[in-house]
Amino acid sequence: MRISYSWLKDYLKTEQGPEEISRILTDIGLEVESLEKEESVKGGLEGIVIGYIVECEQHPNADKLSVTKVDVGGPELLQIVCGASNVAKGQKVPVATIGTTLYSGDENFKIKKSKLRGVDSEGMICAEDELGLGHSHDGIMVLDPATPVGTPAREYFKIEDDYAFEIGLTPNRIDAASHFGVARDLAAYFFAHGEKATLTLPSVDAFKVDNNSRPIKITVENSEACPRYTGITISGITVAPSPEWLQKKLRAIGLNPINNVVDITNFILQELGQPLHAFDADQIKGNHVRVKTMANGTAFTTLDEQERKLHNDDLMICNETDAMCMAGVFGGIHSGVSIKTTNIFIESAYFNPVWVRKAARRHGLSTDASFRFERGTDPNITIYAIKRAAMLIKEIAGGQISSEIIDVYPTKVENQKVEVNLSRMCRFIGKEIPSAQLKAIFHGLEMEIISEKGDDITLSVPAYRVDVTREADVVEDVLRIYGYNNVEISQTIKSAITIQKKPDKVRITDLASEFLSANGFNEIMSNSLTKTSYYQGIESFKEENTVKILNPLSSDLNGLRQTLLFNGLETAIFNINRRNSDLKFYEFGNCYSHSKRDTNNLLDNFNEDTRLGMLLSGNQAAASWNQKAEPTNFFVLKSYAEKVLHKFGVNIEKVTIKELSDELYSDGLTYFMGEKVLFTVGKVNPKLLKQFDIKQDVYFAEVRWDVAIRFFGRNTVSYSEMPKFPEVKRDLALLINSDITFKMLKDIAHKTEKKLLKTVSLFDVYEGPHLGEGKKSYALSFIIQDETKTLTDVQIDGIMNNLIAAYEKEVGAKLR
Repeated sequence: MRISYSWLKDYLKTEQGPEEISRILTDIGLEVESLEKEESVKGGLEGIVIGYIVECEQHPNADKLSVTKVDVGGPELLQIVCGASNVAKGQKVPVATIGTTLYSGDENFKIKKSKLRGVDSEGMICAEDELGLGHSHDGIMVLDPATPVGTPAREYFKIEDDYAFEIGLTPNRIDAASHFGVARDLAAYFFAHGEKATLTLPSVDAFKVDNNSRPIKITVENSEACPRYTGITISGITVAPSPEWLQKKLRAIGLNPINNVVDITNFILQELGQPLHAFDADQIKGNHVRVKTMANGTAFTTLDEQERKLHNDDLMICNETDAMCMAGVFGGIHSGVSIKTTNIFIESAYFNPVWVRKAARRHGLSTDASFRFERGTDPNITIYAIKRAAMLIKEIAGGQISSEIIDVYPTKVENQKVEVNLSRMCRFIGKEIPSAQLKAIFHGLEMEIISEKGDDITLSVPAYRVDVTREADVVEDVLRIYGYNNVEISQTIKSAITIQKKPDKVRITDLASEFLSANGFNEIMSNSLTKTSYYQGIESFKEENTVKILNPLSSDLNGLRQTLLFNGLETAIFNINRRNSDLKFYEFGNCYSHSKRDTNNLLDNFNEDTRLGMLLSGNQAAASWNQKAEPTNFFVLKSYAEKVLHKFGVNIEKVTIKELSDELYSDGLTYFMGEKVLFTVGKVNPKLLKQFDIKQDVYFAEVRWDVAIRFFGRNTVSYSEMPKFPEVKRDLALLINSDITFKMLKDIAHKTEKKLLKTVSLFDVYEGPHLGEGKKSYALSFIIQDETKTLTDVQIDGIMNNLIAAYEKEVGAKLR
């Protein structure tokens, strides 16, 4: 949100400069993201003064040039060569002195001492366009003869610089979405801190109805959606460009002027935060405005010339027969103000935020009006706003106010009553604030004390503060006005001791993060909201199980994620597109799912669990003088996933492993502990990578963290004596069927030799046509050791023969 400093000072009389105001705004919760200087005239006419032409003679070497002597208030006259046809002795003119920079569009040039056709020139007498004050270049500007010589042109032309605050407005502070709203917050700060500042609104006491020649009947058929509707007509106006002061106000905050009527409605919106809408009164059939809903599927063409099909819950502003405007969202193409409009109807209303929000989301529309209505405007400002607008329109566009103000307000929106306790508030804040100062802050925030008994106070909170409904909200308001920086850090630490019977999830997660970060992974944090379209046609995470958002911000954020994989792929392509293709990511995040169950508790249909996602892609390490770049692979990621679980006491030897191949993984494994899935790891399916435009292999592992924590044991440090007797290594090359896995061979080995066999590893895999169809070769390495004595060749050969026999019997293996 953009706020003009000079515009802000129309309502708040203060001597504080823009930099100090910027600091205060940030302190009170209206964070200033940037502060920019705005020049109404580029360069601000610096270096330009008013001069008096003492002499003016023909240039000796040029017919169209004149040589002048100009008094600019200095000790000596300046000799200036001028080419304007209207230059003459005795004129007061703007003079750009040596060193001045003049601007022309995006170009600029600096005035230097020079020679023109052999004659020295010590400055420049300027035309209107050369100063940026207009477009005329018919000749130099001739000024009022009474102007004192040496007067800075900036002062003469009343050039004022402005400053624009870019405020990062949070959704709960819609009361500050206007210049007066910001001024009101600043006034509360100044009042609470004893500083001088006066808050004022332009008076509307002079408002009067000229006649009642154009009455409009108003009928609100849905008072839930429209609690208040106010209207008035103005006849005999002239639609034309706005005056310079109004155009300047709008441009200062980045708005383009349109015409005087529309500009005034935009001005009121930015001034008060109250959206207005101007209708061509001649297009209101039957002189009757009806606020109602329309039949489902009714066609309506909006101002952007798009035909939209209405929903039966879209609140519409209608005449006797047709819809004219989507209430609080967007106007219709046929009822708006045009250059031919002479009679207008002004609407100032309070619409139910929920109705406006739903309509805006249904039609994918977002306007300045809907932004405010869907967050909650002030229901009690509609009369003031319409009077202010009517007076400005009459002043700028002419015409007469031709009806009484019609105000349909059946049930007044009352102020929120909030009970607070001053002592409890101070405990929340962490500092004892005198009750007199707390009450001063209440007063500054326009919170009226309606009852008081000791420390217990009941406050009446203004209706425009839609975010203040509880004592905690009042505490937040008080604290931001009092100043967070004024609450000192206590020198006393207070803590409670609790006995942790279950594993400390936070501590374990932190340790896992440290482990992965120490091994070269980068932590990412992504949004739980995602595209539901990712889950279309996926059996492992069905689309019907996605928790969908009823009023999504966009189609890209319309559901909650079921897996961390898609977030990882989004992050991967983001980095790859920026020439960072060697990736090691991890993320701890919650995933969500929905399933219909036969239960009386609706929440039982939803599931939320924490997961750890790990992603590898590209090279394991960059190439250097002593090593080549080596691509990462499935087994690297598998080892990291196993190490994370092993670190916290999960015995990988006891898990059950099944092969995995689906829409997400072309090749992978699923690890089970009993019936519970511990984690999945695999190579991401190329078809899925193509959807993300990723052209390199990606490997992904997802640990069900909540499940894994249940199997985390208490790690204890233990030790044993190093074996005194040597281990023996033997290898076997086996010809086996292609469907035989290493795990099957490993299990057979440990089942055959339970005592002396320490480890089994796979060190080579070979597949080729000469092995035969459906065959492959595995080279296995076995470590055998007896910790009580040295093994003999007879014992070793016996073990290896037993292994060979077991492989031949159980999987039909043959020695190569």
